[in-house]
Amino acid sequence: MTIEPRALLTQLFEAAVRAAQPEHCITAFLPQAPKGRTIVIGAGKASAAMAQAFERQWKGPVDGVVVTRYGYGVPCEHIRIVEAAHPVPDQAGRVGAQLVLEEVRKLTEDDLVVCLISGGGSSLLPVPGPGVTLEDKQAISRDLLKSGATISEMNCVRRHLSGIKGGRLAAVCAPARVVNLMISDVPGDQPCDIASGPTVADPTSCADALDIVRRYRIALPDGARHLLESGEGETLKPGDPRLARVETHLIATPQMALEAAAAVARKAGVTPLILGDRLEGEARDVGKVLAGIALQVRTHGQPIAPPCVLLSGGETTVTVRGQGRGGRNVECLLSAAIALDGAPGIYGLAGDTDGVDGQEEIAGAFITPDTLARAWAADMPPRTHLDDNDGHGFFERLGDSLITGPTLTNVNDFRALLVL
Repeated sequence: MTIEPRALLTQLFEAAVRAAQPEHCITAFLPQAPKGRTIVIGAGKASAAMAQAFERQWKGPVDGVVVTRYGYGVPCEHIRIVEAAHPVPDQAGRVGAQLVLEEVRKLTEDDLVVCLISGGGSSLLPVPGPGVTLEDKQAISRDLLKSGATISEMNCVRRHLSGIKGGRLAAVCAPARVVNLMISDVPGDQPCDIASGPTVADPTSCADALDIVRRYRIALPDGARHLLESGEGETLKPGDPRLARVETHLIATPQMALEAAAAVARKAGVTPLILGDRLEGEARDVGKVLAGIALQVRTHGQPIAPPCVLLSGGETTVTVRGQGRGGRNVECLLSAAIALDGAPGIYGLAGDTDGVDGQEEIAGAFITPDTLARAWAADMPPRTHLDDNDGHGFFERLGDSLITGPTLTNVNDFRALLVL
């Protein structure tokens, strides 16, 4: 069987994204209709597509509002779609968050709130806590994104500086029944980390958030520091009676996406090996480790023999020190290419399943055995581009960027190393 590596890698990525499309996974989780009203709220890159899928399948009256990323809106008949900025919040997101809060005030125990949550909701649903401004949150978000902090650490800080996250939105919904339908984009699939958990309990504390701030040397304005040091920014904890009528369902996860890609590989005659759905760490370090595994496969047939594909998900981090254009997936892939050093028969793809790696409309990139040779021929020293955090600039000049446009979902990073 002849395998065209780039085409197969593209098919694997598309299968992963397709498995996380709301229209395919929301049906099994439709709740029972209430005696009272049905209100749909939510936030995230997939929230508009989730709202559309829910509205099409729901048999009774419904209204509500969800907030999604610019360019990720889809038409709904009854549910209002608001678009806002990601990954740094803006005023449109703040307005959208206030609309969400207004939608669920003064509900009764006969009412149902369906909360559609997906990755990206942390920035799309900004309600600054007491003494914190939107400008404060923007500055803190920028610093966190550059710091190398994990998504769990970033969201811990965000929750404790928020007026809506960490279960606070669910408290406003009470005494109505709340059903959370979530698409996970975080390692470990912890609900409190998906969009910073606006409608679920939070086991972390203000003290934890302060530790993270100190660890990464994040500058805090006076109001934000007071909120954490005083404990006034504390979130709702497990067992809080205001969360008694909240139930949560994960309707799509990174593992589901990896399994869908694995099925496509098998049909192509390539054996898949899922290395994990929660790989974390510095992107360039993860790239070196993945390259080392691929070289072991190529040289020794361990832990699996070629032809095979090594699949992984999760969310790496980038400590930004350069001035280039990059994202964690292209940083990981460029590091892997350097470590592979032109080894024959090894091809790769890394991309964000939401279609945006970093802050550009580029999902990720491809590598081939001749990636480094082509780069040197174009006077593009690979290590220089890596040191400058310039993965997008590097792969764009080679014509190896992966561009998908908005995928309307998000189950985090997808990486595939194909060994033939």
